[in-house]
Amino acid sequence: MEPIEQPQGVERAILVSVSVQMLEDIDAEEFNLLAQSAGAEVIEHLQVQRIKPDPKLFIGSGKTDEIAELVKQQEASLVIFDHTLSPAQERNLERVLQCRVIDRTGLILDIFAQRARTHEGKLQVELAQLEYLSTRLVRGWSNLERQKGGIGLRGPGEKQLETDRRLLRIRVGQLKERLEKVRKTRIQGRAARQKAAVPTVSLVGYTNAGKSTLFNTLANSNVYAANQLFATLDPTLRRLQWDGIGTVVLADTVGFVRNLQHGLVESFKATLEEVLEATLLLHVIDSSSPDMLEQIEAVEKVLKEIGANVPVLRVYNKIDQSGEEAKIVYRGPHLPDRVYVSAHSGQGLDLLRQAVQECLLGQLQTFDLVLQPAYNKLRTQLYTLNVIQSEQYDEVGNLHLQVSMAPDKLQQLIRQANLPIDEILGTAAQQFKRPLEEFEIQDQIG
Repeated sequence: MEPIEQPQGVERAILVSVSVQMLEDIDAEEFNLLAQSAGAEVIEHLQVQRIKPDPKLFIGSGKTDEIAELVKQQEASLVIFDHTLSPAQERNLERVLQCRVIDRTGLILDIFAQRARTHEGKLQVELAQLEYLSTRLVRGWSNLERQKGGIGLRGPGEKQLETDRRLLRIRVGQLKERLEKVRKTRIQGRAARQKAAVPTVSLVGYTNAGKSTLFNTLANSNVYAANQLFATLDPTLRRLQWDGIGTVVLADTVGFVRNLQHGLVESFKATLEEVLEATLLLHVIDSSSPDMLEQIEAVEKVLKEIGANVPVLRVYNKIDQSGEEAKIVYRGPHLPDRVYVSAHSGQGLDLLRQAVQECLLGQLQTFDLVLQPAYNKLRTQLYTLNVIQSEQYDEVGNLHLQVSMAPDKLQQLIRQANLPIDEILGTAAQQFKRPLEEFEIQDQIG
């Protein structure tokens, strides 16, 4: 079989979704969006039913011949299967169809290759591509030498595909070493944040749920956000001031999809460690999606697979499309379970900030404070936290403030400033009369 050359420009693709009884259900619409996100011109989307996969062609020989005729008629250059194909199945299908064939994993890898922007992201994509393609070298190494790009094969990894198997193994080893250095650097950064008592809030969720839009709104940032799958690949971190909490690190992460191969999850562990080490996860959900429940299940499956044992607050996004009202739903007293917001219109974002504050610090209460003129530094800190509801001066120049915040956070600020709690809080100070050891613990966790 002669190697199949890569075409230039937009690739005309035929999609094949196979419903197999013994495998997970497919999502034809999502598969179509994945192909379009990779830049393919979808000219046909075939739905195939099978009781079990064919070991040689995955689909039957009759259906394969039918697709081959369609490829010829439509002048298609690519056929994409919405399942994982073995190297032998890809090779057999290419022989019959006389065009390139890739599977779901190859398609996702191509999108990753297009989205990678940082050095770390490119390393991860290259590693994932080489490990994926190393099992497919039987397709013809000369084919890889003549690549001109194309869905499933372009990106940071393609420059290494001209090497032989021995050099490929060396390159994979080098990439793993570099990513290990990246991982250690991230560990040091997280350790510094933990030492400084700076909480990390990570956004997770199904791809295209609106994580990057929410991230940009909360962090006043300009991270790339678009109505497409995997718009974000590289982890993005921003320090910001969160109402009632202070400094918080907000992290945007790659979106998840159903049937994400274990190998892909492994390759992107350096990115996903921001999820593992977070103080709180915001699970962003597209409340307008008809497949919302399946998408929630897919995200929770990946979180379980990577061992993310972190508190989760569900954020039901896009209520401007779903018609839901902005609200917080509690699973117990002062324990937020989910928040309904719209990152696009801004609905419910104040409620989200409140819910995160409660998740990290506990119950919010209203306090009446009395500050002497010498205590102005504390007033500045309270304004920075955006917790002051009202203020007025009395006849002797003392400032009376009404604040809404977590008791432990207020206690921490007063103690750090070495100010008298009884004088500032009056009778309300009695609720802070706890053992000194407990005060010290609260100071450490901030």
